Amino acid sequence: MKNNTPSVLVTGANGQLGSELKLVAAHYSSFHFIFVTREELAIDDHKAVQAFFAEHDVDYCINCAAYTAVDKAESDTANAFLINAEAVANLAKACNEHNTQFIHISTDYVFDGNANQPYKETDATNPLGVYGASKRKGEELALANDPSAIIIRTSWLYSSFGNNFVKTMLRLMKERESLHVVNDQFGCPTYAADLADAIMKIISSGIKKPGIYHYSNAGITTWYGFAVAIKELSNSNCAVNPVTTAEYPTPTKRPGYTAMDTSMIRETFSISIPQWKDSLRNCIGLLI
Repeated sequence: MKNNTPSVLVTGANGQLGSELKLVAAHYSSFHFIFVTREELAIDDHKAVQAFFAEHDVDYCINCAAYTAVDKAESDTANAFLINAEAVANLAKACNEHNTQFIHISTDYVFDGNANQPYKETDATNPLGVYGASKRKGEELALANDPSAIIIRTSWLYSSFGNNFVKTMLRLMKERESLHVVNDQFGCPTYAADLADAIMKIISSGIKKPGIYHYSNAGITTWYGFAVAIKELSNSNCAVNPVTTAEYPTPTKRPGYTAMDTSMIRETFSISIPQWKDSLRNCIGLLI
């Protein structure tokens, strides 16, 4: 029997999104939050997940836990699929059995980047590497084990917490006189604080519309454009120079275009999404 105060389980508690949800939680006193790390709940252990859900009344489960090392995943395939797919199945099964609303976070890297307009939720997926493939498998397993699951794909996530492009650029801009950043990969930065707020708006709305949704901040840029904005907003004197992907090889091929159409999540849950530069300004204000 569920108690009167709805409870929200958040996995990946110390990551970027989990950390932002801790801050957002302060504004949702009518909910009881349970934040867990992998040490506190091994989501890749089916029995541990089942035992946790049997012991706790969980009304909502937000899975922020993920294997996000895109290049390392190529040589660490088993672990990438363990966390991004098998663990997702464990959570989805438990949520389905305990009437818990499952909200799972996925990625723009499920796409191959060959589009020339923002991706819709219904567009075909075709991940280029192990990371994207493991996240796509997680999406499939989430919906297969819990048809009422909500999956939110996001992109280029950053925050004042954890390791991310914004914090890396701020550090390098202090250490170096110039930087070279790729200018032919297009997408949209997403401030994890905005995504955390959107997730709680979805939960508090009471609207039950399962499926896949896209969430990123508004607008499209490149990694170079992103870096230039960071430079300008932080008043850095570091020179930022554009380079092509071919000039900056990585172990994993990156998609060239992963901008996403966010109209479905905006219309379904009445969510307004800030422009990416406005959100970047807010984040940098916390970091400098």
